[in-house]
Parts: sequence; C-alpha cells; structure tokens
Amino acid sequence: MTTKPPKRERPPVFELAALDMAGTTVQEGGAVYRAVAEAVEARLGRPVPGDALHRWTGTSKDEAIAGLLTDLDGSAPAEAVAEVYAGFVERLTAAYAATPPTAIPGAAEAIGELRAAGVKVVLQTGYSRDIAESILGALGWTVGETVDGLVADDDVPLSRPAPYLVFRAMELARVTEVGRVLVAGDTPNDLAAGRNAGAGFVVGVLTGAATVAELGGHRHTHLLRSVAALPSLL
Repeated sequence: MTTKPPKRERPPVFELAALDMAGTTVQEGGAVYRAVAEAVEARLGRPVPGDALHRWTGTSKDEAIAGLLTDLDGSAPAEAVAEVYAGFVERLTAAYAATPPTAIPGAAEAIGELRAAGVKVVLQTGYSRDIAESILGALGWTVGETVDGLVADDDVPLSRPAPYLVFRAMELARVTEVGRVLVAGDTPNDLAAGRNAGAGFVVGVLTGAATVAELGGHRHTHLLRSVAALPSLL
C-alpha cells in the first residue's frame, strides 16, 4: 500500500509588500499636501499652482518644499526650506488633531491576510519618522503586531522616486530577491520608486492622489482600486 506525500502549500509569489502610507494604507483627506501648499504660500505670498504641487506628490516633504520653492521662486535656501517645513509640521499637526487619519477601508484586513500567508509587510513613507509614528499611534497600529516594519524619509539618503525606501524595507524584512517584492502606492513617484528598485510587482492604487489615467500612464504591473485587493495577487 502506498500513501501520497503530504501536499505542500505553494509559497506566496512575493515575500515582501512595501506599502506607502498616506493615500495607500492611510486615509488623511489630503491634509498633507494642503499643509505643504499653505506653508509654501505663506513663504511666497502667492498660491501654489496645482500642477506644481502634483509633481511632488509621493516624495519626502522637505524635498517637496525645496522643489516647490525652486520651481516657483528660483531657489531654495536651506533656511527657507527649514522655515517652510516647520510651518508644514505645525499645520499638519493641527489638521490631524482636528480630523485624525484613519485606515483605508480593508487595509488592516489585507495586511493581516498577507502576513498570515507568510508575506512581510513594511510601511514606507515620505513622512519623517515622528509624523509616521504619530499616525500609527492614531490608528492603533504597532510594528511587530500590525506590520513588520516602518521606513521613514529620514531613514534614507533620498526619498522617492529613488529606490532607497524600498531597499531599506527589504533590509528590515530580510528579503534579498527584489523580484519577490511588491511595492504599492497612490502616486507616480511611488511607482517610479518601485521600478527603480527593480521590484517584481509595482502596484498603483486609486485611493489617493492620482487618477487611473495618471497612474496608468506610468509603468506598473497592476492597478487596483485599493490595497484591500492585494491578497488577490497571492
């Protein structure tokens, strides 16, 4: 009599999900870029055009401020960037106090399902660490229980579209094969960071700053309505 060997479960097709925060896993109602625009406007004394602001979505906020000052005023002295960044933090803190950020519907459940399938989940963000950790606290999410790691803008030498946030997420997750990494975000710069890293899965989601036409114009492997659908890619 022969017996069949036990059936082996197929390993997940990606080992790491490196997920953006604002607009991807976290809903904050556009408060970040309103705060950036208002802080820059306070410095320059004139409105920030929407197309200028949109070019800097998904990057670190100090890089966005420096870029906007350069675009609109011809230069970005360090003291001006520092002044505007302080104004941005003040405005964002007030906005989050008035309307705390919440999780994108289905995000926590999707993260739980990915982790149960053996996928590491690391949040990676253009926020500074203090802001990112305050958001996690507001959500009741913790590193080690809700997600496997957090990479903030001040952990890397350059933010998106550079690939360093993704590479740092790989370090935290102990994942060595970039082809088995999924990067997801809601902006063209999120997609560019995934491509620049060489990620096997570069996923745009439609819960944040960009439309399907805007994201669809940039190279990607998948476009999803939300990170809630990520487990379907397993």
